[in-house]
Amino acid sequence: MKIIKSRGPEIFDIELEKDLLAKNRSLAKENRKRFDDSKILAIDIMGSIGSGKTSLIKAILKNIAIGERAAVIAGDLTTTIDARRIEGEGARVIQVNTGKECHLDANLIRKSVKSLKLDGVKVLFIENVGNLICPGEFPLGAHKRLVVVSVTEGPYTVMKHPYIFKEADVIALNKIDLARAMKVSPSQLESDAREVNPDAPFIKINALKGTGIPRVIHALGLKSLL
Repeated sequence: MKIIKSRGPEIFDIELEKDLLAKNRSLAKENRKRFDDSKILAIDIMGSIGSGKTSLIKAILKNIAIGERAAVIAGDLTTTIDARRIEGEGARVIQVNTGKECHLDANLIRKSVKSLKLDGVKVLFIENVGNLICPGEFPLGAHKRLVVVSVTEGPYTVMKHPYIFKEADVIALNKIDLARAMKVSPSQLESDAREVNPDAPFIKINALKGTGIPRVIHALGLKSLL
């Protein structure tokens, strides 16, 4: 089989992409400084549409039960569905719609933080747009990056999207109760993840039932904030 591999952006796009990524990194550093100065732990949660990002955030909020001392920036292309789901857990929530953009960026986070009242907030969850490719290239200034993947995405998800898993501080495998029905091996997915990123904790969860959520909370360092 003949394979054609991309060597990066076309020549006309190289300078534009370098400038864009460099500017994003600079803004991300500014965001991090603001979080540090305010003593807020910021967590970037990435994953495909339907992987369970919103359900995981809701499960964590239920467990830590700190109400408005938690804030959530919910990223989506056009809807407010996820933000409305999260509001019921008592956290401060703001919706960011990116239109055609497949990820959040540091500038959008900067604008969102200005709109949120962060006085007294201890932890900020940033739910990225559902995508396993673009968000990895755009750091937001978060202290931790968590990638959520579900068994319903098939057995090759990690192998096909290695770069975003390399960026993860924590990896959560969701919907483990469906593994047998989907004919997916959680152990194999864990093995694939460890090959790509041996340092990130790999935690098997069922966000709707609460399975594994205390381990996620511990891995993200949230216990020390409570």
